[in-house]
Amino acid sequence: MLKKKMASASVVDLFCGVGGMTHGFVHEGFKVVAGIDVDPTCKYPYEKNNRARFILRDIQRITSKEVLDLYPRGDVKILIGCAPCQPFSKYSNPKSEDDKWRLLLSFAELIRGVKPEIVSMENVPQLEKHRVFKEFIEVLREQGYYFSWSLVDCVDYGVPQNRTRLVLFASMYGDIRIINRTHPPKKHRTVSHAIRRLEPIRAGGISPTDPLHRASGLSDLNLRRIMATPPGGSWKDWPEDLVLECHKKESGRTYRSVYGRMLWDQPAPTMTTQCYGLGNGRFGHPQQHRAISLRESALLQTFPKSYDFIDPKSEAFTKIIARHIGNAVPVRLGRIIGRSIKRHLEALHGQRT
Repeated sequence: MLKKKMASASVVDLFCGVGGMTHGFVHEGFKVVAGIDVDPTCKYPYEKNNRARFILRDIQRITSKEVLDLYPRGDVKILIGCAPCQPFSKYSNPKSEDDKWRLLLSFAELIRGVKPEIVSMENVPQLEKHRVFKEFIEVLREQGYYFSWSLVDCVDYGVPQNRTRLVLFASMYGDIRIINRTHPPKKHRTVSHAIRRLEPIRAGGISPTDPLHRASGLSDLNLRRIMATPPGGSWKDWPEDLVLECHKKESGRTYRSVYGRMLWDQPAPTMTTQCYGLGNGRFGHPQQHRAISLRESALLQTFPKSYDFIDPKSEAFTKIIARHIGNAVPVRLGRIIGRSIKRHLEALHGQRT
């Protein structure tokens, strides 16, 4: 009966990217019928690694009927998504948000038109303070959803990375919430758990067996800098002759994590679209004299090692792949969101029998 119930639920993933959220749902046994995104470079990795169709469309222009037609007749409709979060960053200018925050309002309009039985939305914590989030919640309330949201520390759910996200659930059936944390502090996953077993490579090197295990090159000066950086350290540990002029100024001294190294026995910092660059944060390898590779960043985002990001028919560009990885929902968080929905449906099934 439970398998029949799960088989009758179908998922559409908005702003799907390369499929971090989708892959989590697939692992939890859900049928993801489609992912929708405006970036054509996401098509190959999305479809290659997931049993789902990639639809190249702008969420602001797709109609509710088009989305509704993706769901098999009679299935429980689950609509999930993570609108691009740049406009909600604490570093962004509030006056520049107007255009981009419409993506979240477009999500809300699709909810109004499609009327899915279950909704989940993931985004940055800062979103909670913005007017657009209140408008999104108001749509859920108007449509009769039960809903909840919380700020989730991903490390408490098995992601080897310090990453806090806002996770929202809504259901037509009743109260729905995220499951209890799966990894208390003593069981937190670390950098070591994720990447220690990968073969060593040099700065600028590529593994002969895994083209994604590639690291950016370093100038002689930056190579000297990382060699002077202890595990867990940063530019603050360098001798004076290696310190950048901008860091010697009072304003530059606040950037303590720039040119930093990770620690083996701690979670990684938040993966970003710039995580392949030594000077972009604490992205130095804990031991080897280089920044982390693209494969290492993907593993820290909990993509399986087998996840294929590189279309053999096109040239692989580090910046594009890094953008895909940094923008992705960690696969493990996708699994937790899917598992929370699964338990909600299982509880309903139990109540009905």
